[in-house]
Amino acid sequence: MRSPSKPDLVIGVDLGQTCTASSWGFLAESKNEQKAEYGTTREWFKTLIDPDFLEQERLRNPQDTPSSYSEVQTWCRDYLGFLYEHVKSKLAPELGNVPWEDAEIEFVFSVPTTWKPHPSVENFRALIGQAGFGGPLNARHSVTIGLTEAEAAAVHTSTESAGMFSERDLLLICDAGGGTTDLSTLRVTDTAIRVLSLEQVDVVEGANVGSAAIDDDFMNFAEARLREANQSQPLDLDIEETVYEMMKGKEFQNIKCEHGAPDETPMFSLVIPGLSHSYSNPPANIERGELHMAKEDLRGFFDRQLHKLFRSIDTQLQNLNRRLPDETVSHLVLSGGLGQSLYVQEKLKARYANGSELHPNAQFMQVRIAPDPQLAVCKGLVADRLRKLTVGRSVLGWRCCRASYGIVCKELYDKHKPSHVGREIRKDSRDGKTYVLRSVEWFVKKGEPVSIDRPIEHDFMRKVDLEDSIRVFPTEVVVSYDEKDVLPNFSGPGKCVQKLCDIESDLSSASEKEFKEKNRRIWQFGQRYFQVKYQIKVIIGPADLRFELWFNGQKLSKDKPIKVEWASPTASSIPALKSPPPLLHEDGILRTKKSAWKLGRMTSGGSNSSSP
Repeated sequence: MRSPSKPDLVIGVDLGQTCTASSWGFLAESKNEQKAEYGTTREWFKTLIDPDFLEQERLRNPQDTPSSYSEVQTWCRDYLGFLYEHVKSKLAPELGNVPWEDAEIEFVFSVPTTWKPHPSVENFRALIGQAGFGGPLNARHSVTIGLTEAEAAAVHTSTESAGMFSERDLLLICDAGGGTTDLSTLRVTDTAIRVLSLEQVDVVEGANVGSAAIDDDFMNFAEARLREANQSQPLDLDIEETVYEMMKGKEFQNIKCEHGAPDETPMFSLVIPGLSHSYSNPPANIERGELHMAKEDLRGFFDRQLHKLFRSIDTQLQNLNRRLPDETVSHLVLSGGLGQSLYVQEKLKARYANGSELHPNAQFMQVRIAPDPQLAVCKGLVADRLRKLTVGRSVLGWRCCRASYGIVCKELYDKHKPSHVGREIRKDSRDGKTYVLRSVEWFVKKGEPVSIDRPIEHDFMRKVDLEDSIRVFPTEVVVSYDEKDVLPNFSGPGKCVQKLCDIESDLSSASEKEFKEKNRRIWQFGQRYFQVKYQIKVIIGPADLRFELWFNGQKLSKDKPIKVEWASPTASSIPALKSPPPLLHEDGILRTKKSAWKLGRMTSGGSNSSSP
């Protein structure tokens, strides 16, 4: 009999722009396959799942960008559906006599660091389910967003190459893939066991840098040459289709992958599909039906991406030096498809290895190449999950929060407090006290360390009229991407605070006997009411938030988390600073929090209130 607590199979899925651990692609081999009789083919749309990036691309290149976000969702859903069937066909036989639908299977997905919790991650999660992963026909299958791509690459490197790292080493992980590059700085915290333990020491950053842009630059280069030739000596070719086939062909892909090798030739020749060997056009660098391209041209394609990559790494090192001026980075670990390029490796080593004059904290940094660079993220997802299943804790034990998150609440009014001057106030008839509305309790600030394995806990108290039978309590969650030093203590116009979501805590199933009745004594003045105490646990993932509802020590949100209604995002991410000790409100009094994992809050208001 299988253990009910452990899955039969853990499957890690790394969605890449050009390649995935589970075959991201099913790409057309030629433009002909994009014609109507073959259906409609779309590619390189992973980055467009981020609506902000889609809007940027629409402004930059409106002709080649989808007109609506729903188009991108359709492409992603269709692809994920085929991906699911592919995974099923390959792995179902590995389960032996256990049918695929009856097996306990966990799908663990990675996400780019550039994606925000909403809408990008939540939309992606929905598309995964709609495509068949963990859908209604597979009740025993589960889907989770595991780690960001840089985090997963770090886990894989630490599990496969543990011997190269020492206790307290700082690792800068650079996962350079097809469409995005993710950066994360981690510290080695435990080398006593076979698998290292890691903690994040800075906010994960991402950039739209990758090898797909090199392909795009080549197509622009080749198209310009062919159009130049066509003007003086007709080619009798569909130039766009020809350029596409040249880019997809083995000749160019091999040249690209081998760029930087010691035996690389100064000139390359690529066959132009469909062009006669008798065709030559020297001014356009075409001879005997082949396009000639200099090594310097290819280097230019790479260098454009490398300059962006250098800026991202430099920024990460500069931010780290400001936060931890006495620390040095021991290793720069390179993974991903672009990361396995010899030319990229050579340039990174030349800039950063064996003493960098640009960065005082990188004087002794060594450049390392992750084992299996293209599979590093996928394998890291599985390794981290298996570690949690076997020893109860993740490889990456702590991560730095990428934004500040808080709840909108009431605060006891103090006329002598400057921040309360001019604020909206309201007197509560049940306790006779006056409260300031729309205060914000920041339960985590950007850059603060957050445990992977333990949630942040919030104690709530609600005042409910005796005749009010509704036990659904709303809470507004807000987010800010600004520096923690400028975080406001209330939400309002002109503040760097955006509504992230509304959560509803449904205590309808809780017994009224568990509520405490107030003002029930004859000598007590004021309106009688129930005092309802409950707890919300917040699990901050790599790129998302999850909420659990607890009452009297029992989890009420078993099958589904607390209902979450996401708001439209408007903010963008910026680097973080070191945070001070968190604060706690008790009975409206601001105090230093004693526990690193528990926040208390006195809140009031009936079930129809829009905020605590």
